[in-house]
This record gives sequence, C-alpha cells and structure tokens, in this order.
Amino acid sequence: MLTGEASAGGLIRDSSRAWCRGFVANLGHCSVLAAELWAVLEGIKMASSMGIRNLLVESDNKVAVSILQEQFACPPSNSSSSSHQSIQCDNASHSVVSVQLSGYAISGLLGPEISQLSRLQTLDLSNNSFSGQIPFQLGSSKLLELLDLSSNGFTGEIPDDLKYLQTLRYLNLYSNSLSGEIPQSLFLILSLECVYLNNNSFNGSIPSSVGNLNQVLELWLYGNRLSGTIPESVGDCTKLQGLYLNDNQLVGSLPETLTNLKNLVYLFLRNNSFQGSIPLGFGNCKNLSVIDFSFNEFSGGLPPDLGNSSSLTTLVIVHSNLTGSIPSSFGLLDNLDALHLSENQLSGRIPRELGNCKSLRSLKLQSNQLEGEIPGELGMLTELQDLEFFSNRLSGEIPVSIWRIPSLVHFLVYNNSLSGQLPLEMTELKKLKNISLFDNQFFGIIPQNLGINSSLLLLDFTRNKFTGEIPPNLCFGKQLRVLNMGQNQLQGSIPSDVGSCSTLRRLILSKNNLSGTLPEFAENPSLYHIDISKNGISGSIPPSLGKCTGLNFIDFSTNKFTGFIPPDLGSLVKLELVNLSYNKLEGSLPSQLSNCYKLGKFDAGFNSLNGSIPSSLRNWTSLSTLILTENEFTGGIPAFLSELEKLTEVQIGRNFLGGEIPSSIGSLQDLQYALNLSSNGLTGAIPSGLGNLIKLERLDISNNNLTGTLKVLDKINTFVLVNVSNNLFTGPIPDTMMDLLNSSPSSFLGNPGLCVSCILSNGSTCIRNGNFKPCASQSSKRKGHAELKIAMIVLVLLAGFVLLGLGCMFALHRRHKQDVEIASEGGSALLLSKLMEATENLNDRYIIGRGAHGIVYKASLGEDELFAVKKIAFNHKGGNRSMTSDSGQSTLVVGTVGYIAPENAFTTAKRKESDVFSYGVVLLELITRKKAVDSSFTEGTDIVGWSRSIWRNTEDISRIADSSLAMEFSDTSIMDQVIDVFLVALRCTEREPSERPTMRDVVKQLLNANVSIKPLHICSGKDIKSCV
Repeated sequence: MLTGEASAGGLIRDSSRAWCRGFVANLGHCSVLAAELWAVLEGIKMASSMGIRNLLVESDNKVAVSILQEQFACPPSNSSSSSHQSIQCDNASHSVVSVQLSGYAISGLLGPEISQLSRLQTLDLSNNSFSGQIPFQLGSSKLLELLDLSSNGFTGEIPDDLKYLQTLRYLNLYSNSLSGEIPQSLFLILSLECVYLNNNSFNGSIPSSVGNLNQVLELWLYGNRLSGTIPESVGDCTKLQGLYLNDNQLVGSLPETLTNLKNLVYLFLRNNSFQGSIPLGFGNCKNLSVIDFSFNEFSGGLPPDLGNSSSLTTLVIVHSNLTGSIPSSFGLLDNLDALHLSENQLSGRIPRELGNCKSLRSLKLQSNQLEGEIPGELGMLTELQDLEFFSNRLSGEIPVSIWRIPSLVHFLVYNNSLSGQLPLEMTELKKLKNISLFDNQFFGIIPQNLGINSSLLLLDFTRNKFTGEIPPNLCFGKQLRVLNMGQNQLQGSIPSDVGSCSTLRRLILSKNNLSGTLPEFAENPSLYHIDISKNGISGSIPPSLGKCTGLNFIDFSTNKFTGFIPPDLGSLVKLELVNLSYNKLEGSLPSQLSNCYKLGKFDAGFNSLNGSIPSSLRNWTSLSTLILTENEFTGGIPAFLSELEKLTEVQIGRNFLGGEIPSSIGSLQDLQYALNLSSNGLTGAIPSGLGNLIKLERLDISNNNLTGTLKVLDKINTFVLVNVSNNLFTGPIPDTMMDLLNSSPSSFLGNPGLCVSCILSNGSTCIRNGNFKPCASQSSKRKGHAELKIAMIVLVLLAGFVLLGLGCMFALHRRHKQDVEIASEGGSALLLSKLMEATENLNDRYIIGRGAHGIVYKASLGEDELFAVKKIAFNHKGGNRSMTSDSGQSTLVVGTVGYIAPENAFTTAKRKESDVFSYGVVLLELITRKKAVDSSFTEGTDIVGWSRSIWRNTEDISRIADSSLAMEFSDTSIMDQVIDVFLVALRCTEREPSERPTMRDVVKQLLNANVSIKPLHICSGKDIKSCV
C-alpha cells in the first residue's frame, strides 16, 4: 500500500451544493487510503457537530468507497487525531485493531469488506441502523475478542462461520431481528464469557452444547421464541453468574442441575410454561441474589431450603400456580428486600417469622388464599414501604404495630374479611400515600386528622361499615388523586376540601347517608369521574362543576337535588355518562348540553323536568342510552332522535308528549335494549318504520291513545317484552307475539278491539286465557269518536232478569270537543245481551270483587266501554240471602287484588259497602287508564292509594287523569266533569266502610254532577214489584 507524507481535506455543501464549511490538515507519514478514510471520518464528525443527520459522502478513492459503508479507518500515528478512540490501530503494523462506532446513526449493510481487517480485535457497531444479514466473512477476523452488533436491524440467522472466532470473549447481538435457531457451533467457542442474544426472534431449543461454555459468566437468551426444555448440561457452566431465560416458550421441569451453579447471582425464568415442582437445592447457592420464576405453571409449593440462600435480596414468583404455605424458613433471609408471591394458590397463615426480615421493603402476597390474622410481628419491619395483602381470606384486626411502621407508603388489604376500627396512629404516618381497605368489615369513625401529616395519593374505603363524617383534610397535602368511600354509612356533608382539591381525579361517595349540599368545585381538569349517587344530597347542582373540564362520568342519581340543571355543564365536552335520575330537578334541559358531543348515556328520569326536548341535542351523535322517563316534558317525540344512529335504548315514557310516533324512529337500526314511549298522550297508528327495529328486545307503548293494528310489529322476532296495553288497538295480535301474550296477557289488555286470529279445530283460541276472543267471533267495531263510559248494572236472578242501569259518558276527542251524549246501545235488552256475552255468561274469570249482595264482574264491550256488572242472588220469596256458589254452599270472600275492599282481607262477612268500593276502583281505572294494581306504582301501592296521594299533595286532576282526558282540560266544563266523577270514586273507596256512600247515594251524586245521566229500567218476571 502506497505510503508517504500526506495531507487531507474536505468540504461540506448544502443540498444546492453551496459551500458551508471546510477543513484541511497535514497528516504526516501515512498511506493514501488511511488519509482518505481519515478525511471521511473528520467530515462526518464535523457534520455531526453541525447537526446534520442526512449526509452524502463523496470520495475519488475506489478502495475508500468500497469501505465507506463501514466507516472506519486507521488515522496516522503522528496525526493530530491519533487519540481518537473510534478507530484504533496497531502502531507497528498500521493495521486497524479496534472499530468503535456505537451510536453514530450509521445505516445500510455491513459489507463483506469487513474481512479485510484481518487484525481486528474489537468491532462495536451497536446502536446504529444497520440492516441486512450479518456477513459470514466476519468469521475470518479470527482475532476478534469483542463483537457488538446490538441495537440494530440485522435480520437472518447467526452465520455458522462465527464458530471460527475462537478468541471471542464478548458476543453481543441483542435487540435485532435475528431469527432461526441458535447454532450448536456457537457454544463451541470455549472462550466466551458473555453472550447476549436477547430480544430477537430466535426459535428452536437451547443448544445442548451450552454446557461447553465453562468460562461463561453471563448468558442472556430472554425475549425470544425458544422452546423445549432447559438442557441438563447448563449445570456445567459452573462460572455462570447471570442466567436470563425469561420471556420465551420453554416448557418442562426445571433441571436439578441448576442448583449446581454455585456462583449464580441472577436467575430469571419468568414468563415461560415451566411445570413440575421447583427443585430443592437452591439453598446451596449462597451467592444467589435475585430469583424471578413468575408466570409459569409449577405444581407444588415453595422449597423451604430457599431460606438458606443467605444472599437473596429479591424473590419473585408471581402467578405460577404455587400451593401450600409460605415456609417459615423465609424468616432467615436477612438481606431480603422484596418478597412477591402474589396471584398463586398459597394457603395457611402468613408466617410471623417474616418479621425477622429486617431489610424487607416490599411484601406482596395478594391474590392467594391466605387466612387468619395479620401477624403483629410484621410491625418489626421498620424499612417496609409496600404491604399488599389484598384478595385473600384474612380476618381479624390490623395490628397497631403495622400502623407504626414509619416508612409505610402503600397499604393495600382490600377484598378480605378484616374488621375493627382505624387507630389514630395511622394519622402519624408521614410517608403514607396509598390506603386501600375496600370490601372488608371495618367500622367506626375514620380518624378525622387523616391527611394532615401525609400527602395522600389514593384512599379507598369502599364497601365497609364506616360511620361518622368524612375527614375534612384528606387533600391537605394537595396530592390526592383517588377518593373512594362508597357503600358505607357515612353521614354529614361532603367537606369543602374535596371540592377544592385540584389534584383529584376520581371521587366516589355513593351509597352512604350523606346530606347537605355539594361543595363548590375548584378548577380541576384532572377530575374525570364523580359518583355521589344514592345519598341525601340536596340543594342545587353547583355551576362550578363546569370548571372540571376533564369530567367524563357524573352520577348524581337518587339524591334530593332541586333547581335547574346548570347550563355550565355544557363546558364538560368530554362527558360520556351523565345520570341525574331520581331527584327533584325542574326546568328544561339546557341547550348548552349539546356541546357534550361525546355523551354515550344520559339519564334524567324521575324528576320534574319540563318543556320540550331541545332540538340542539341532535349533537349527541355518540349517544347510546337516553332516559327521560317520569318527567313533565311536553311537545312531541323529537324527530331528531333518528339522527342519533348509535342509540340502543330510549326511555321517554310517563311524560306529557303528544302527537304521533315519528316513522323516522325506524331508522335506528341499533336500537336493541328498549323503546319506552308509555304513558304519554300519543295518538295515531304505529308507524310502519317501527317494523325496521329488528334488534329491539323491549317495547312499551302502553297507556297512550294509539289506534290501528299491531301488524307492523309482526316483523320483529327479537322481542322479550312488549306492552301495548290501554290503547285503542284493534285487529289480530300478530302470530310472532303469541308467546308474549301467553306469558303476560296483561301487557295486551285495555284494547277491547284486539283479538286472536289463530283458532284450533275445537274452536278455542291458541292462548291459555280467555281475555281475548277469536277474531272470527268479534262483531264489527263501531266507527267514530272514542267514548269513555261508566255504568253500574245490577242483574237480579228471578224467573226472568231485571236490569237497572246507570250510564254516564265523557265523550272526548283529541282534536276537537264534542257534545256529551248517552247511548243506549240499542236498548237495555241488547245491552244486557252484550254484557252476558262479554262475560261469557258471568264466567268466574271476570270476577273483580264479592260483596254482601253478590259478585261484581268486569265487562268490556268495545273501545273504551268498560262496565262493572253485579250479580245478586235472592231466595224464592224475594228476600236477600248470603252469597252462594252454584251448589248453595258458603264460600270464602274472594276477589281480584286491587278491587277487594280492605275489610274483606280480614273477615269473611259480606257487606254491601264492599260493592261500593269495587265500583269506585272501576271509576278510578276509567279516569286514569291505569290498572288497579299497576306496574308504575311503587311496591305496596294500588290505584286507590296512588290517586289519593297525588290529589292530597297537588289537587291537580291533570296529574291523575289519563293524558287523553288531560289534554281536553282547556275546556273547564270537561275538567269539572272529570273532577266530579273522581271525587265520587274517592268517596266510594274510603278505607272505613261506614264512610262510603250507598249505591243509591252514588247514583244521586252522579245525577247531581255535571255529567249527563240516563237511568235504564227493564223488568220481566212474575213479581214485577221486586224490581226496584
């Protein structure tokens, strides 16, 4: 190679080839190639100092160009940069012996030219961006002692030619994308001391030749896809200090030869699929400091002789199917810093001997089956910072000695059966950050000074029996992030400290006995979850809540909030769930809520909200659940609901909504869980679009004024519940609903025009009750306006029949008023015939009550024509006798629940006052269009109690009468008529029988009311005088 006196220089140009910077140097005596390569190296260093990362190198030396990919050269011995350590040369031969270019951001391939450096001893190209395969020509560099190609992008297999590097001591290939099997020949390089092949994609098994590495100190094979078992020969690596086989796919039992590695310090086998028991013998490994066997599938327990591994500082065996008890011998581990045995099946008691592990700082035994009390000896662990015993079967009280460990930071014992009161000592722990006691049986008052002496981060006391008030200074240290105290028996108000805690992220105080008002909230973008449901919080929702702009969950349900929903909540644009149900909120929904476009669930049911539903809420395009049940909303069903395509549940029943059901609702293809439009004032037919809701499971459109047929619903096969009761539907019940009809016939009642189209060969219907007739036997329905009739018919059984009738009718129509009229239904004889037909000749299934003078039946003749029919039996001399069955024998007082007079629940005596009570119940049914025992009433309440309660509190008939009546109250004469009849019904249903009017008085009161009345008299028989 040509040598002599040489100089070198270069310049750096920008992308437009304009000059940026240059350099020149006198190199002294060196070869031309060395001068050229030196110039390239200096140019790269200068470019790097200028912050240039994309560099194109040009050279007119062909040999230099062929080597430029590797970027190494030997500077001349007398050059000013001879001290640079990147490339080192042998001064005698001017040969490159060391190339160390780690972290130079070099990319491209490592070419075969590297083999020209035959004297190379050290090659470190780590932390660059090389790609492609490792050139097999590296095997020619037989003097290599260190080969470090880690943290690059090399692919392919390890070249077998590396076996020729018999002087190699340090092999580092970690963090590449190498694959294939590890060559057996690689472990025939007996000089290897450190082998780092971790974090690649090697597969296959660990070569059995690993036992030849009798000089190896570190063997790192973790983070690959190695399978099979650990070779027994690994026990021959007697100098091994660090063995890392974790994060592979190794199986089988651990070889006992592992315990021969007396110099072993670090043993990592975690995250494999090892089975069998952990072998005895590790107690003889006196240098063993760290063991991690986590996430395997061992059987059996912990070997007691591990307690003899006197140098052990870390023992971690998590989620590895361990059974049995924790050996008491672990108390001998004086140097133990961390003991983690969580997520196993360990049982028995926590050994008190662990209190002797004076160096222990982290003790994690959670998620096992440990039982008994926490040993008081653990209080001797004066260095303990982290104690985690949650999800076990521990019981008893927490020893006071533990609350005196000054170094305690994390104390997590939730999900056990621990009990007792919290001592004052816990308030003195200055380093305490996290306390989690939830799901235990702690009781008593929480120490009120808690938080003053420590900077709490997390406090979770959920599901215990704590009483008293919430400590007022929990956020004193201004670091509190989680405060969970739900499901206790806490009282008092929420401290102002909670609202002003600007670090708080999660607040749960639900299911307590808290009262007072909500505190004002400070600006806090970190708070994302707040749940104070099921308390007694009153007052208004503070507008300052709008400052917590990170909120995505608010649950204020089942409290006593009053006032309006603050428009400031519209600032909470990250909200995903809002539940304000079961409060006393009033006013309209603020249009500003439309800014909360991420809302997935909005529940404001069971309040007193009113007005129309704002059209601006069409911005809730992420909404899946909308619940506005039991409010006072007016107007129609919002048409924009069809734009909320993600809706799966809509509950807007029990409001004052009117008009027709929008057909566009049928476009809600994801509507699945429920559509509840019940107890409004809806009119018209079921729109055809509703039949497109082919996923719908629950539909409730009961207690409206809907007309037409149910044919549209025949397309939906997913129903598990349907309620169409108390409407004006006619025609056949769809075949697809027959199972629903059989399981819940009451869900179809109150529609006299409904019939069953399926008739069996014997003429009976295909349902198991007689409330609905076959369509073929139904008479044609009378056209015209809907009518509501009230009547009392007395049937006297003599030689013939006597019909005494009182009929009164409210003729109502939703679109215009009409005159009150009386229809005789073609004469009393025809009316009697229809009543007998409607009750199937007074069949027992129509009985609603029994009294002194006979039995009361309920009969429906058509749309909104409901009658109470009483059958009275006399003796042959015309005198009154006791109620009898057909056989003449006495029977027990029986009736339909809701219609029976209260006194009949305690006696079998028959009283005429009971007849009046049953009649009053029927009057209330007709006015309210609710059942005597309606599902909308609270438990234990019937129509009488419900009606009296509302009238007593409000004296507002519009809150009692069916919406179809209420909408006609603009005509005060109609409202007065309804009130008059309602008051008669209340008198009939007085609890004390003596306070009820007689039926003669009832007739008189109705005659004196503002209701057109026409008595009907038809008599036949031998003794006409008995017809009174």
